[in-house]
This record gives sequence, structure tokens and C-alpha cells, in this order.
Amino acid sequence: MTFPTWALAGFWGLVSGSALLIGAAIGYYAHVQQRIIAAVMAFGSGVLISTLSLDLMEEAYKKGGLDSTALGFVGGAATYTLANWLLARQGAKHRKRSGEHQKVERAKVQEGQKEDTEPGDDNGMALAIGALLDGIPESIVIGLSMLAGGTVSLVAVVAIFLSNLPEGLSSSAGMKKAGRSARYVFLLWAGITLISGLASLIGYSVFSHFSQEVVAGTTAVAAGAVLAMIADTMIPEAFETAHNFTGLITVLGFLASFFLSKMGG
Repeated sequence: MTFPTWALAGFWGLVSGSALLIGAAIGYYAHVQQRIIAAVMAFGSGVLISTLSLDLMEEAYKKGGLDSTALGFVGGAATYTLANWLLARQGAKHRKRSGEHQKVERAKVQEGQKEDTEPGDDNGMALAIGALLDGIPESIVIGLSMLAGGTVSLVAVVAIFLSNLPEGLSSSAGMKKAGRSARYVFLLWAGITLISGLASLIGYSVFSHFSQEVVAGTTAVAAGAVLAMIADTMIPEAFETAHNFTGLITVLGFLASFFLSKMGG
């Protein structure tokens, strides 16, 4: 039985997004050392950097040239940075962290010291929007990767899966420490996983009707947003725990993705 390409795009988006649920289950029910979370996040950062630099940007350049690629890349990074800054002010600053950040803020609120806390570190809606901000550009990338030949880039799926796993893991652990129920946590991540699948489906269905230049610009926008996300959230969180090993682990992730792309090519 042959499935339509748009359905496959949605399926692979769900596969990559399912790492959020898997990570959430591990983070909520198992005690995972911070160093392991940091290592996974650093490795996922390297995989994503390799994917966006060797695949996404190269594909955008071939289809749209340097001008549209550069404008899209910077525009995507600027848009993500602005949105991330606004969300940090509303409570999503520590959305990738499973350490004491959310727990401490919750304790301060309970002790009547809310005026001394950073705004909204226990804001579930801001956490959800922050996860969407991270995940939607990644999911659109999966849909866009299928426009060329109708087959998904497995390297992109693996890269996004690895980046989602530590986010679900660290954020759910932090939410548990902040007093959130299992029902709240899993409904939140299930919804975000579903939206990831829809974003991938839309990435294919909508942009299949546009010109190569528009697809190239959109690919570059997604790549810029993903790189800004890595620099703003993933690597700082990984470095906070892994310290001097962060660079080496990130390089290993880059190398793994590079090998996968060459084997797939």
C-alpha cells in the first residue's frame, strides 16, 4: 500500500515529535543524571548544526541563490531571537532545564517571595509556546526535505528527534519539581507532538505549490531559527552541566550526522 507524500510528511513529523513524549516519560518517572541530559543535548546540538549547515543551507543556496538564502537565514534567526526574548519574559526562560531553576522559583512563590523571582518560571502556557517555538521550524524542515524527491531526509528526522528528546526530558523533570501533575505534563507534550506532525505536513503540502525561490527562502528561515535556538537554549544548558566536555560531545554529534548524510547520499 502506497501512502500519499503529504501523509508521510505528517508521519515523519510525528516520529520526530514523539521524542518529546518519550523524553517526558523518562524525565517524569525516572531519575536521570544532569550530566546525561546535558550530554544528549550537546550531541543533539552537533547533529542539528551538521544538518542545517550541510543539508538545509546547501539546498536553499542551490534553489534560491545567495541573496534569498542569506536574507531568510538572518530573518529566521532574528524572528526566533525576538520571540524567545518575549517568551523568556513570560516564563519560558528555563524550559529546557531540569535542574533546580523551576523548583526554586516555585518554593519562593509558596513562601510569598514572588516579587523576588524572575517572571513566570512556573508558567505552563509559556513553556508550551516555547516548545512550539523550538519545534515548528524543525518540523517544517522535515516537510520541506520531501519536496525534492518525495522521500524524507532521515538525517533530518534523526537530528530533530535527538534535539527533542532532551527538551521533553529536562522540561518534564522541571515541571514535576514545580508541582505539575503527570496528566498536565503528558497532555502538554502530546499536544505539542501532534502540532509537530501537522507542521511537517503543512511544510510539504503548502510549499509544494510555491516556486523554488520561496521554498529556498523558507528553508533558510527554518535553518536560521534552528541555529538561533541551538545557540540560545541547547548549548548554554548543556554547558552549564557538562562544562568542558560540551564542545567534544557536540563535535561527535556533528560527525555522526556527517557520516549519516554521506552514507545516505
